[in-house]
Amino acid sequence: MRTLISACILSVPALVVAAPAQALEFRAVGANPVIMYDAPSLKGGKLYIAPRGMPVEVVFTSGAWSKVRDMTGDLSWVESKDLITRRTLIVRVAGARIRAAADDSAALVFSADKFVLLEMAEPAAGGWVKVKHRDGQLGYVKANEVWGL
Repeated sequence: MRTLISACILSVPALVVAAPAQALEFRAVGANPVIMYDAPSLKGGKLYIAPRGMPVEVVFTSGAWSKVRDMTGDLSWVESKDLITRRTLIVRVAGARIRAAADDSAALVFSADKFVLLEMAEPAAGGWVKVKHRDGQLGYVKANEVWGL
């Protein structure tokens, strides 16, 4: 019996090590601003109000709640129903240049200040991501200049 228990105990770490790495899952705050909590409960402490469209990285989901990370790295809880799958990105640098093509020499379409919210129009490729401004302008920004990928 002890041999069986020992074998089971020794195999647990191997299962943990063999578990596949989980890809990052990003969501955005839905149509309305939401309260971010310090615990998965409406009775939890209120940390801040997340604006509409703010991207978050989903770290863990438990029932009706999701634990998320924001651009600053802070963790909080939000009701999962308040998150949408549409991908948004936040500009991380001052004066990000959005270009007509995924190339530093392409024509400048517009510049975006730090913390401007952009919609991801196409997945990132080759270090660039196609984005759309709320005014409708489309272009490519360097992937390292935005957060939410």
